[in-house]
Amino acid sequence: MKSTFEKMGGIYTLGEDGIYYPNLVITDEKSHYGKYGMMRRTYLKEHRPAIYSTYLLEDRLIAHLNAVDNEAHDRMEVMVRKMMEKQGVTEELKAYDQMGWVGAVNNICDVAEEIVLNELIYG
Repeated sequence: MKSTFEKMGGIYTLGEDGIYYPNLVITDEKSHYGKYGMMRRTYLKEHRPAIYSTYLLEDRLIAHLNAVDNEAHDRMEVMVRKMMEKQGVTEELKAYDQMGWVGAVNNICDVAEEIVLNELIYG
């Protein structure tokens, strides 16, 4: 009977101590993820342990976290810019009413981040 690791194409090597060890590949990918990658890692670890373990065993975790972090930052930029245009939050408003501008931008950032978290991080 094959183990799950073998069914997925994994190979074992017999060690000097008589125990079979899985041949795990380690990539040289560096982690550059930030806030959103860390949030995704925590979510997977606490709420989706099977997916977390699979990514970890297949050495895809860092690549996944880097990709999620990059996509989240890109989505935030696009969404904030479009929301600011749609709501009329401009440089003229900033010059005229700074506190109003700051409040509007903070509100837009909060809404955009909530969408990104629900779609990318916790999805």
